[in-house]
Amino acid sequence: MILKMAAVRRMMKLYGLGFHAIRQQTSLRASRVHQQRAFHVNGAQRQQPFDSSVEKPQFPGASAEFVDQLEFIKPNVISGIPIYRVMDRQGQIIRPTEDPQLSKDTVLNFYQKMTLLNTMDRILYESQRQGRISFYMTNYGEEGTHIGSAAALNPNDLVFGQYREAGVLMFRGFPLDLFMAQCYANADDLGKGRQMPVHYGSRDLNFVTISSPLATQLPQAAGAAYALKRENSNRAVICYFGEGAASEGDAHAGFNFAATLECPLIFFCRNNGYAISTPTNEQYRGDGIAARGPGYGMMSIRVDGNDVFAVYNATKEARRRAVAENQPFLIEAMTYRIGHHSTSDDSSAYRSVDEVNYWDKQDHPISRLRHYMTAHGWWGEDEERAWRKQSRKLVMEAFERAERRLKPHPDLMFTDVYEEMNPGLQKQKESMWRHIQQYKEHYPLDLYDK
Repeated sequence: MILKMAAVRRMMKLYGLGFHAIRQQTSLRASRVHQQRAFHVNGAQRQQPFDSSVEKPQFPGASAEFVDQLEFIKPNVISGIPIYRVMDRQGQIIRPTEDPQLSKDTVLNFYQKMTLLNTMDRILYESQRQGRISFYMTNYGEEGTHIGSAAALNPNDLVFGQYREAGVLMFRGFPLDLFMAQCYANADDLGKGRQMPVHYGSRDLNFVTISSPLATQLPQAAGAAYALKRENSNRAVICYFGEGAASEGDAHAGFNFAATLECPLIFFCRNNGYAISTPTNEQYRGDGIAARGPGYGMMSIRVDGNDVFAVYNATKEARRRAVAENQPFLIEAMTYRIGHHSTSDDSSAYRSVDEVNYWDKQDHPISRLRHYMTAHGWWGEDEERAWRKQSRKLVMEAFERAERRLKPHPDLMFTDVYEEMNPGLQKQKESMWRHIQQYKEHYPLDLYDK
């Protein structure tokens, strides 16, 4: 035992000597490097006087100037990012050079799509209240953001929606029958009845299927835009979200990826005042969402979302530059959610009737566009009555067809996951059918597609 301890002490002594020698060599090298550096610096100082006032920061993480006074940056360094608009509340063009000069047919199409969406919302909202569908979300007050932005895109541009962009899909040609089929989850539903209502999608119309979790579409859109950039396909991606979703971590990831990868992507924020029941003054302390763009290195603009022409102009220019320059753009459309968040919400618990009535009666995007058309002699009371009657008839006919249609076949619950059904899913399918056969009285299979 004593011999072992002595051997250990000798090894530790040798280790200590070796470590001491290494430290001396390292110290010597460091001293030489320091001397060399001092020599170069002193040499430079001897060559010319040093003036700290012209010294520029060399840090790789930011581009800025040195200052010699301690001062924190205030949250609101300016009065607020201005709101771009083309029309006032009475539909009058403010600056003629900003008028998009759209044809009569184009403007009438804008108006008819906006009002058709409004009519569909009212009928489907009431159908949920009657227990005919399980859930619904209206688009009241935000129609201008949908139609104005959708009209500015190319048909092959890819759309990532949140859950309040039905007007974008409608403008692209999604028929009323498929809107109804999705909400009723019948056999005609492109999603085969697997999604809850208003979670639309269409491969043919380049509209990615909506999913409920907030902000997941932002990094997905960045990835899709990066792929389009690599393909050099002259296509853009537009990604819609609300100001509440902008508080999610996925929003940061999407913004940063899009900026650093230089993606042809338009981030379109519908700032409608409320994230369900959370008002904007509890959602953020800065100057809205557009103010965040410069922090990520993105071009940004704030527009009047109730002005369909302002939305159109901003989206069109952002789309053009996003594709030409391979860079993302952030558009914040200021609008107001007139309806409840969804049929699961009662907004009277957190906002006044007077507040809602102001936006519904005094500053509605549909009313503003109608004022514009009336001033041009394109629309009057007769046209309004005829179109309202016709649009309601179109929606009700699609509604009745959807109600009569059968539900998707139960086996479709197990398809489209794997190319070939695996044993686990096959076992679940067999178990389901045994259960149905045992309790036939609770499962009216005559209501399901054969």
